[in-house]
Amino acid sequence: MNRLLILFISIYFISISYGYSIERKAGDVLQLGLPIAALSSTYYMNDYNGFKSFMKSYLATITMTYLIKEGTHKLRPDGSDYLSFPSGHTSSAFAGASFVHFRYGFNYSIPLYLLASFTGYSRVKYKKHYIEDVAAGAGLAILSSWYFTSPYSKKYSVNLNYNQNTKTVRLFFSKLF
Repeated sequence: MNRLLILFISIYFISISYGYSIERKAGDVLQLGLPIAALSSTYYMNDYNGFKSFMKSYLATITMTYLIKEGTHKLRPDGSDYLSFPSGHTSSAFAGASFVHFRYGFNYSIPLYLLASFTGYSRVKYKKHYIEDVAAGAGLAILSSWYFTSPYSKKYSVNLNYNQNTKTVRLFFSKLF
């Protein structure tokens, strides 16, 4: 664990010295990585109904985000354009996290919510959005997922095990019936 922390700190300081913001790039990657992870979970679980729910909620989130952006015409903090409200990066990231929450349970979504929150943080830090833009993007995604997503049937059991000796994590799926 300490080695991983040292690695991340080293990468962070190297990126700063070259003028490259790893935080901003991570936010850019997570805006697509989290929805892809959520979509992949439906494939891995062989969950066609979940796939349909995700597609409905994600498309509704992205469509509403861009319709609101065009309607509000709010200037970004850096002055680059008038598409600040709501944050598209944040709404996309929270769409993935909130889908996993409402489909598979809150415990599975905790790390995804943390990563989605980091995406919002990076957008505010690098002056692409105001805090209210990020909050609106997150809220829009969460409401859309809540509306379109129903809980997964308990026909399968999912277990996550960590082996202290080998430092490995294993994900087990088993059929209950």
